[in-house]
Amino acid sequence: MIFAMLLSAAVSGCDHKKALPPALTAKATGTAIVVVSGDKQLGSPGSQLPQPLILQINDDQGNSVTGAIVQLAGPPGVAFTPQQILTDDNGQATFKVIMGGINGRYELTASSQDAHGKTFSLTIPEFAAGYQQEVGYEVNQKYCSRCHNPDSTSEQVSNYDNLAVKPHRFSDGVIYNNISETDLTTIITHGGAAMNRSALMPPYGWTLNKAEIQGVIAYIRLISDPPYVAPGVVYQKH
Repeated sequence: MIFAMLLSAAVSGCDHKKALPPALTAKATGTAIVVVSGDKQLGSPGSQLPQPLILQINDDQGNSVTGAIVQLAGPPGVAFTPQQILTDDNGQATFKVIMGGINGRYELTASSQDAHGKTFSLTIPEFAAGYQQEVGYEVNQKYCSRCHNPDSTSEQVSNYDNLAVKPHRFSDGVIYNNISETDLTTIITHGGAAMNRSALMPPYGWTLNKAEIQGVIAYIRLISDPPYVAPGVVYQKH
């Protein structure tokens, strides 16, 4: 009798561990997913992103929808809390994202369904930076973003609007993906005029050391949109 009770308890315990959370039931549906905040963040491999990812479900008129299911998926190694959720009273869904253990670009996919059961989705890039890319990010924050980022913040006022020749965002892959690392090094070290580009780009060869310049280039490659593909490297699609 005691053995039977212990066996029953063990089986129940196993069943309890394997039990899945109850499936969510949508109370409403929308037609589009938009990012409120938390996309294109820079984090460390294997760590939680600094800010939550907040998404919103809208209907055809652009109004937020309460009670719609939002599901988040991503490459192996990325974790989410939760994986799916109902939008709140503001039509928003909030996720905590833990990056994979390898530095690089991670493309997450948020999805939901419309009133006809058709899935609609949105791809959201996030970045896990290695040491070199973190160095580049710090240099960017100190020297580069005040001109290359047109958006002013409470911490830094952009100088973008005061420049006659507008610098490109570092994420502008259409421009930077076509500039070799040698040429980028020359531009950063000796200024834009050295490569027949804008003379408003000053030389930083006396300000930054070689590792910092290489870090800036690594950071540019990391956040590039479209993603940067190194020449001569074959990438396998999964």
